[in-house]
Amino acid sequence: MRPSAGDRGRLKEILRARRAALDPEAMGFPVRGPGPGRRAAGLSQEQMDTLLTRTPGTYNRFENGQLARPGADLLTAVARALRLDEREWEFLWLITRGEQPPHALHGSSGMFIAGLWQRVVDQIRDAAAFITDAEWNVVVHNDEFRRLMPRGECPANLMRWMLLDPEARTEVLLHWPTEWAPAMMPHVKHSVALRPESAELLRLERDILDDPVAGPLYRVCAAAPIPYTDGSELPVRHALRGPGRLVTCLAEPVTAPGARINLSFFAPDEP
Repeated sequence: MRPSAGDRGRLKEILRARRAALDPEAMGFPVRGPGPGRRAAGLSQEQMDTLLTRTPGTYNRFENGQLARPGADLLTAVARALRLDEREWEFLWLITRGEQPPHALHGSSGMFIAGLWQRVVDQIRDAAAFITDAEWNVVVHNDEFRRLMPRGECPANLMRWMLLDPEARTEVLLHWPTEWAPAMMPHVKHSVALRPESAELLRLERDILDDPVAGPLYRVCAAAPIPYTDGSELPVRHALRGPGRLVTCLAEPVTAPGARINLSFFAPDEP
């Protein structure tokens, strides 16, 4: 698939700006001497070929949109050489291949949540509101979320608690083997696939596989497509209000791809 003329122009604009912002000397190239030759700031296209270990002219064709459906290895090498951020990485894939990237570019993606989000969730009164980072650590939550939990204790890692904590599996998340486990386990496998370098996610998956209760279910359920969760309902025992169902909506912070904003509304069972 070749991008349109407008997309090629936008792509070229981004890539040229990124090249201009990088110092060739800081990246190991010799100091440019006086005399004739290129005087533009930043990395040249020839230097990009060297960094990418590609034949001369490869990067020029790439930047000018002349490579049809470039491979994932080339896109990854270009993005890392030019130090693209996650949004630019996503844009690069959409323009050149017409699809979402198969994984995050940086391991730190989705791991920083702006402090302003705590003020946001503090204003939410009628739903359990919380945010997890890309490794499922709970970084922001409101009082309604804390009240939902046994003894008012917020778990450090949501997915580890939901899939490995015995109290969660037997007392809080009702019908855990048939409803919660199939709904949550594909998220873990997807997270690992997006961030294969994350030691924390790999450890989580290994602990799930080693668990005598969760492991057999994970081998069966994890490979399924991620369930659509907006508006989904799962049975739960609220620490203060008893049994009922959680109705959940999810979103993603724009500046932290891979993190998740979760709003869960509790509906008590009829007496």
